Amino acid sequence: MSRKTALFLLDLLALLLFAGVGLLSHGLPLSLGGLARNVLPVLFVWLLLAPFLGTYRRPTWKNLLLTWLFAFPAGLWLRQMVLGEGFGVGFFVFLGVAMGFSLLFLLLLRGLAKGLRLW
Repeated sequence: MSRKTALFLLDLLALLLFAGVGLLSHGLPLSLGGLARNVLPVLFVWLLLAPFLGTYRRPTWKNLLLTWLFAFPAGLWLRQMVLGEGFGVGFFVFLGVAMGFSLLFLLLLRGLAKGLRLW
């Protein structure tokens, strides 16, 4: 497995763990549908931006943070649009919490990759 593939899979795992913890913390069942609903919009934007930001071509902390900074809010906005939900105060609270916890998961798994010399 290439280094790029390994890093992408770690990032995907971080996003899935984030979504899974989010579902469980809201008392929702851990399901494929729930994970897809919460991860796919973010993953879609992530994959669109990653080639332009060098997320996997030149994996640095800066490139990871830039990808996260742009892809996560845009992906959550896309999720809201697809679900037909509004953009009131609740969305911005959700956005702040989601940004913080998603970054935590991404940094933990990328740190693990760094420690295992995958990066």
